Amino acid sequence: MGTSTTLVITIANTKTAKLDRYVLDTLLVDLVGHDKSPAAYVVYLYLWNRTFGDGAKSVRASHRVISEETGLSKSGVQAALRHLARRKLIRSVRETQTATPEHFVLRPWRR
Repeated sequence: MGTSTTLVITIANTKTAKLDRYVLDTLLVDLVGHDKSPAAYVVYLYLWNRTFGDGAKSVRASHRVISEETGLSKSGVQAALRHLARRKLIRSVRETQTATPEHFVLRPWRR
């Protein structure tokens, strides 16, 4: 399961980020096909790029920022984040209830 592939994600400029093959082969089908939540897959890829793609452990990003950078509605982003947290694919932490959340991308398939 340690196999990774390279995916080019374009966000304002072109850069290359490594992506676990599981994300393409299994998670895509699972989130989009089975769960009927393509927005969750888009948000997961966005957070993956902002963390692992940038060599970071986590990213602080508001719902508004994620919405603007993915093209999803704010309510769509909120629902996607709830779905990803429920599936234990991300962990979001806030210092206070109104603080910008810090998102950690989880990879439960890598045990």
